[in-house]
Formats: sequence, structure tokens, C-alpha cells
Amino acid sequence: MSLPNNTSFHLSTFLLLGIPGMEAIHTWISMPFCLGNFSILFIIRTDSNLHEPMYFFLCMLSVADLILSTTAMPKILSIFWFHDREIYFEACLVQVFLIHSLCSMASGFILAMAFDRYVAICNPLRHSIILAHRVIQNLGLVTIFCGVVLYTPQPFMLWWLSYCRANVIPHNYCEFMPLIKLACAETRICRTYSLTAAFFTGGLDLILILCSYVVILFTVFHLPSEAAQLKTMGTCGSHVCLILVAYTPVFLSFLTHRFGHHMAPHIHIFVAKIFVLIPPMVNPMTYGIRTKRIRECPLQLFTSHKL
Repeated sequence: MSLPNNTSFHLSTFLLLGIPGMEAIHTWISMPFCLGNFSILFIIRTDSNLHEPMYFFLCMLSVADLILSTTAMPKILSIFWFHDREIYFEACLVQVFLIHSLCSMASGFILAMAFDRYVAICNPLRHSIILAHRVIQNLGLVTIFCGVVLYTPQPFMLWWLSYCRANVIPHNYCEFMPLIKLACAETRICRTYSLTAAFFTGGLDLILILCSYVVILFTVFHLPSEAAQLKTMGTCGSHVCLILVAYTPVFLSFLTHRFGHHMAPHIHIFVAKIFVLIPPMVNPMTYGIRTKRIRECPLQLFTSHKL
């Protein structure tokens, strides 16, 4: 449905196109996306040896990833499998809020894990005191609170806008910037707020993570032996992989939006899909493969059940 540009109206539904130009392989594209976070939660819940600050924060990240995936995945699958592209305006706004706030929370939990690595390496004797259970709970609650508060205005901004273009979104889920492009009103304030909120979550989190690792590296390089240095840095390996998986798609998404005006539409869609769906899929594998205790737990459970 397209209307003249001078017609202002309030939409009741949007049409999500999926990946424009690649409709014929939508079903095959949907296959690789699966969730491994349930296994992480189950393993940490059942193994008391994993009841440590790093793994508590990993559980929080897994919950955020699960909700994030289930927020976007059902509609994406309905597009790919059943060609059901319609989504109600209100549901679209809820999806915008959940996706952005949960991405913010995931970034906050990764920052909390960086703080855990900083304390464990730079002040190991006070690790259990500084990161007591109450502190862990408070860090989790503050992260959730910031994600909710910073992104609550976004759906209201979109609700108050008038739309004078087609209700077709060349995307496979609702996102703030593509919706802004359909509005016929002035959107500078909305865009500025969105960029500011993104900086105060992902941008500031990444800066603090990098600062923590600068201090960690300074401490590690002052250890007496090379073996001790390698062993200490080995405890950060999974978290470093997590940082790369989480923030690389963010930079790719920013670069494609900023400089990729002449790119094919499906390139933008793939980058956006990576930003939302790849980290929840890869994070459990990162810790499952690199963390010995998580890797061995399913084998122990299977062996004990078999016996």
C-alpha cells in the first residue's frame, strides 16, 4: 500500500519484506538460527562449581539473548516459512523497544563480566568480597533498569509521529531507524535521542571494557613468568571472543547505515540480522567450547544417566 507523500495518516499495520531480492531462499536462510542458551542456563544451574560471578553474569546474558531471539525470531520465521509479512503497529513498537533495550542489557552484562575479569586478575584476594552475591544482583538490576529507562521513549516517539509514505518496511523485524524513514514529520530529535541512547549503552560500555582490559594487560605483563601471563590471559579468552561477537556486528551495522547507501538492500538486512541473531546463537558456543567445566558437564550428565 502506498499513498501520496502529502497524505498524513496513522498506520495500523506494517508489512515486513524479509530480505528483498532473496525471497526464493527465505526458507533455507531460516534454518541455521537456533538457540543454545537454554543449555548454558541448565548447566550453570545444575553444576554448583559454576556458581561464580562470571557465570552468574553469563546466565543474565543468556536470558537477555533468549528474550531477544524470541522477540525477533517468530516473526522472521513467519516471513520465511509462511510469507506472513503483516505486523500490527502496536506489536511493531513493542518489538522496537524489546530489541533495543535487550541489546543494551546484553552490552551491560558483558561490561559486568569485564569488571569480574578486572577484579579477578588485578585484585584476586578481594574478588569474593567485591563481587558478593548482593553486588552481582545489584549490577544486574542496574543494567536492566538502564536498558528499560533509556529505550522506553522510543516507541512513544514512533507512536506520536505521522506517516505519509508506504507502510512497507524493507526489513525482517521492526527497527527504529527504518520506521523513522517512513515518517513525514521532523525526526531530528528522534534520531538524536536514538544515537545518544546508543552511545550511553553500547558506546560507553565498550569504552569501559577497553579501559578494564588495558589495566588487565598492564597487570598481566608485570607477572613474573611467561607461563603465568599466558595462564592468566587464558581466563579472559572466552570473554574476549564474546566482546568480538557482540560489538563487531554493531560497527558493521553503523558502517553500512553511514556509508552503504548504494549497497544492495539484502546486505543491510543481513548485517541487521547478524546484529540481533548471531550473538545469541554464538555466545553459548563460545563458552561451551572454550570453558572446560561447561564443555564437560553434558558428558558427565550423559555418563551418569547411562550408568
